[in-house]
Amino acid sequence: MADLCRRLFAPCCGSRTKIDYDNVLADSEREAVADLLNYLENRAETDFFSGEPLAALSTLVYSQNIDLQRSASLTFAEITERDVRPVDRATLEPILFLLESPDIEVQRAASAALGNLAVDGANKVLIVSLGGLTPLIRQMNSPNVEVQCNAVGCITNLATHEDNKARIARSGALAPLTRLAKSRDMRVQRNATGALLNMTHSDDNRQQLVSAGAIPVLVSLLSSPDTDVQYYCTTALSNIAVDSSNRKRLAQTETKLVQSLVHLMKGQAPKVQCQAALALRNLASDEKYQLDIVRASGLPPLLNLLQSSYLPLILSAVACIRNISIHPMNESPIIDAGFLRPLVDLLGSTENEEIQCHAISTLRNLAASSDKNKQLVLEAGAVQKCKELVLQVPLTVQSEMTAAIAVLALSDELKPELLKLGVFDVLIPLTESESIEVQGNSAAALGNLSSKVGDYTLFLTSWNQPSGGIHGYLSRFLNSGDPTFQHIAIWTLLQLLESGDQKLIEVINKSTEIMDVVRQISEKAVESESEGEGPDGSEDGEVEVVALARRCVEIIGGGDVKPGSLGKVGSERG
Repeated sequence: MADLCRRLFAPCCGSRTKIDYDNVLADSEREAVADLLNYLENRAETDFFSGEPLAALSTLVYSQNIDLQRSASLTFAEITERDVRPVDRATLEPILFLLESPDIEVQRAASAALGNLAVDGANKVLIVSLGGLTPLIRQMNSPNVEVQCNAVGCITNLATHEDNKARIARSGALAPLTRLAKSRDMRVQRNATGALLNMTHSDDNRQQLVSAGAIPVLVSLLSSPDTDVQYYCTTALSNIAVDSSNRKRLAQTETKLVQSLVHLMKGQAPKVQCQAALALRNLASDEKYQLDIVRASGLPPLLNLLQSSYLPLILSAVACIRNISIHPMNESPIIDAGFLRPLVDLLGSTENEEIQCHAISTLRNLAASSDKNKQLVLEAGAVQKCKELVLQVPLTVQSEMTAAIAVLALSDELKPELLKLGVFDVLIPLTESESIEVQGNSAAALGNLSSKVGDYTLFLTSWNQPSGGIHGYLSRFLNSGDPTFQHIAIWTLLQLLESGDQKLIEVINKSTEIMDVVRQISEKAVESESEGEGPDGSEDGEVEVVALARRCVEIIGGGDVKPGSLGKVGSERG
C-alpha cells in the first residue's frame, strides 16, 4: 500500500518539467503526505482512526487535489480491510465526504471502506445517523459496476441492524436495490438480493418491498444459477409469505412460484433446499397452496428432505408437511407417498422438540377424516411410539401426542386395539399434568375410549390405578369447577354408565364422592339453551353439563336412557 501511495503521490510531489509542483500543494498537504507515508511504513503500530494519522488522512480527504483524495480513499479502504472496530464520527465523516466525490475511483474506494466498517454493529447505526444512506443511494445509481457493487454491499451490511431497517426502507433505497437485483454482474446481484433479504424481517418493511416491485424480481431470480442468489431470494420470499395479504398477492401474480420452489428442493445446496421447504411451509398456511404443492409433485422431494441426516432439512420438511396435511384432501396422497413410517421415526427425535411436535401433529391430521387412515397411522406404530415417549417428552409434545391419541380413539374399530396397547398407563397419569392442555387431551382420549368398547374389564381394573385410576381422574375433573373439565368428566361417566356393564355401574354407584358431585350439578337451575346462551357460549356449555349430569343420575336411579346418543370429545385437526 505504501508503494501504491507513493505512485499516487508522485504526480503531486515529484519534480516535473515546465511546472513548479512545489507550489501545487499547500505546506500542510505536503506534510500530510510525508507523514502518511511514514505511518504506512509502520502500519502495524499505527492507529489510523485517531490522532495524527487520522489528521493526516483527513488533510488529504479535504484537499482540492483529486490525486490526494484518491490516495486517502484507497488508504481508508486498505486499512479497514484489516482493522474493523467501532469508530467515531471523526473517522466516518471524512469517508462520507469522499462518497460525495464525482470521481469514480474515489467513490469506489470510499464505499469499500464504509462497507468494511459497516460490519461492526455500532458503526452501522452511526453511519446511518450521519446521513450515509443518501450518498450510498446515489452511488447505487452509478453507471460504474464497481461503485454499484460496493454501495449495495454497504447497504446490505447496514440493513442487518434492526435500528436501520425502517430508515433504509423510507430512504428510497428499495427501488434501486430491486433494480440492481437484476444486474448482469453477479456480485451486484448477490449484494442486492442480500440487502432485500435483510429488509424482510418486519411487516412494514415487507410491505414497502412489495410496493417497490420486489416480488416478481425475487421470483424470477429463483432460477438463477448462483446458489447465494437462490438462497437470498428463497429466504426473502419465505419471509414475505408470512403475511396473508402477501400470500394472496403471490397467488394472483406468481403462478410459477410453487413449481420453482419444488424444483429448488430437489437441488444440491442444503441451505437452498431448506429455505425452499420453509417458503412452501409459509405458503401452505393457505388452503390453495396446500393443494398446489401436492399437485406440483412436491411430496417426493419433501419426503427426501424428511429422511435426510441434516437437522435443518428435516425440520423445514416436517414443518412444511404439517401445514400441507391440514387439508383433508391431502391426507391420502401424503399417506400413499410413504410419509407415515418416517414421521413415526421422527417422534423419537428427542434432541429437537419442534420436530417431534410437527411430526405428531401431522400424524393427527392424517388420521382426522377417515377410519381407514386412522388404522394406517396405528399400524405405522404411532401409538406405540407415543406411549413409549409421552411421559418423558416436553409438555408441548405431550399435548400433541395426547391429542393424536384422542383423535385415533374416535374410531370404534380401533378402541380395543388402543386399550390392548396399554394407553391407560400413560393417559390416566397425564390427567394430573401441570399443563391444562395435556390434562384436557388425555381426558378427551379417555372419554372417547369409554364409548362402545364392548369389554369394559380394563376400566374396572384401572378404576383406582395407575395414579388414582379413572376414579381419581373423574373426581378431580368434577371437583375442578372448570365447566370444560366437568363436561369431559360427566360425558365420560355417562358413556361408562351406558356400557351396560353391571359391575362397572355398581362400582360407579358406590363412588359416592363422584356421584354426590354429579347430583349437585344435576340439581342446578339453568336457563334453556335457546334463552340463556352468552356471547362466549358459557351458558350453552353449562346447560349441556347439567343435562349430562341429570342423565347420569337417571341411569343410576333406573331410568330409561337411550345409549350412545352423545357426541365425542377431541379436536380432530390441528
